[in-house]
Amino acid sequence: MGLFNNIKFFVLCHGLLQLAQLLVSGYLKGSISTIEKRYGLSSQMSGLLASFNEVGNTVLIVFVSYFGSRVHRPRCIGIGALIASMAAFLIALPHFFSGRYQYTDHVDNATEQVSGLCEAVHQTIPSNQTCSENKSHANNAVFPILLLGQLLLGIGAVPIQPFGISYIDDYADKKNSPFYLGILFALTVLGPAMGYLLSSVLLRVYVDFNIMLPGEKEIFSGHCLGRKDPRWVGAWWMGFLLAGTLLFLTSLPYLFFPRSMIREETADPTAESGTEKLKEKEENVADTTHGLSLILFLKKFPVIMLRTLRNPIYLLVVLGQVNLAAMVAGLATFMPKYIERQFGQTASFSNVMIGGLNIPSAIMGIIMGGVILRRLSLSVKASAFLCSVALLLSITFAMPLLFLGCSTQNVAVINPTDSESFARHQNCSLACSCSDEAYNPVCGSDGVEFLSPCHAGCKIDASSQNYTNCACVGPVGSPGSAVKGPCGNNCSHLLIPFMVFSSLTCFLASLCQTPSFMMILRTVTPEDKSFALGIQYMLFRVLAFLPAPVLYGSAIDSTCIQWGKKCNKNTSCQYYNLDYFRQRFLGLQTFFVFGGLVFFVLSFLVLRRTDAAQRKIPEQIKRCGTSEKQDMKPKLLKCPK
Repeated sequence: MGLFNNIKFFVLCHGLLQLAQLLVSGYLKGSISTIEKRYGLSSQMSGLLASFNEVGNTVLIVFVSYFGSRVHRPRCIGIGALIASMAAFLIALPHFFSGRYQYTDHVDNATEQVSGLCEAVHQTIPSNQTCSENKSHANNAVFPILLLGQLLLGIGAVPIQPFGISYIDDYADKKNSPFYLGILFALTVLGPAMGYLLSSVLLRVYVDFNIMLPGEKEIFSGHCLGRKDPRWVGAWWMGFLLAGTLLFLTSLPYLFFPRSMIREETADPTAESGTEKLKEKEENVADTTHGLSLILFLKKFPVIMLRTLRNPIYLLVVLGQVNLAAMVAGLATFMPKYIERQFGQTASFSNVMIGGLNIPSAIMGIIMGGVILRRLSLSVKASAFLCSVALLLSITFAMPLLFLGCSTQNVAVINPTDSESFARHQNCSLACSCSDEAYNPVCGSDGVEFLSPCHAGCKIDASSQNYTNCACVGPVGSPGSAVKGPCGNNCSHLLIPFMVFSSLTCFLASLCQTPSFMMILRTVTPEDKSFALGIQYMLFRVLAFLPAPVLYGSAIDSTCIQWGKKCNKNTSCQYYNLDYFRQRFLGLQTFFVFGGLVFFVLSFLVLRRTDAAQRKIPEQIKRCGTSEKQDMKPKLLKCPK
């Protein structure tokens, strides 16, 4: 068991575990638009799903502060990881009981002919969507199961990072501890990036590939329902099975680590004496919660929290960080969907953009902020100034993003160019008695997009990609043709400029993460330091990670101009007003960055005023002729008369 008494092996295991845990988080956000499409969720519901893991985390984080040094930490980490593993498997469960994915106008297995052509009969053509009572009940259970999986994922993640960090800090050499923790902090950003990239790979595979008949595989190889088809749904569930398995395997070593181990030896055995022993003694004295009962701890927590929040610098910096965290939470959840809709890209490609460009830019920003802080030995006031400048530049590069986009394409009846074309297309499709639930977009030869071949008045399926004799396409009395797939808004050429400005915005905003973190550590009293960090993360969850995805999702839903329908119920949105989508989605991003800028500027002004007051004290002491040994508080002294 000597291997399990080695702190380096613990760091290796914890790095792998943390990577697996964050892989699940990144994968969920990369797959959220696909899950939304598969089960007919609104963006508000998918935002709630993305943030629900914070519920269990927020409720239990206070108890972590209490039990941190009173329990078998490695074993608690292992149990938490096992719970997270079960949660990942639970999230994938709906795929196995909700039945096959049914999309409108699907290819018939026997004839391989596409349904949904125009029939000149005045009757309602039923949708090929099945609405059996059993299937309806199964689909109703999907969202609660997904929420439960997210809740358990948050509960299982509670002990992983805080217990792991404290365990490493307790038993690693003081010189090696920052290096070990730096590895873990790097993985907190690398994990989500790998999750996005994994989703990019797996979403290229059709969702029901595991239950397809041999003759159907050719249909989904691109012959009928290709990856660029708006009805395409990738194998979102596979990533949760893989990540859950990885979580399970990485949790097992923690069951064998001891409750305590021998401190890692330093290169110089005599180095840990004198000053370092004195520091360890001070740290032990500073732990004011040690020995308290749980009831006394809970009573003391609000008192210390209020005392900490009365520190103006701490409060301003945390509120600034909350704004940035809210921006990150919303963008991480819905940026892939934004790229899909605004630039006509697949979910797979959108995740490559996020995992391959935006997140690495954020990593570089975090590293560069730490390098600047160390090289220049910045004071608290200088750190506030650095954060203010970085966020001001971030807003400068974020503003052009509001103009890098295109309007929604001309969609018959839904987004017409004029009232005359609206009336004509509506009357034409009514004559075909098209299903209200039909969604199989085609692009007419006149550049107008239609919901389905039926809505375009097409009566002949010329091939798997083309339709002819389409009465609603082209001039009246001269039927045109239509091509399978949406017309698109021809905005793909703006994707590269958008990603450049977006990556620069992420880089600049991330510059202030390390300086702002050090501002908090330097402005709170030593005995309240652990509490201050706990309160900081609690405020992050309550004010940013929980509400932000729901807020972003609600803003996106407000721009929908055509909701999908299934079994007479609204499902996910089919068409958005892309101008409103862009303005509200990126407007929220700019709003939160500006909010962060305001709070960091205020913190800089408070620090500058405090420094100015402190500089006046020696001058007034000299002028008054009083002793310099008096209490040097940051306020002006009154000269005796």
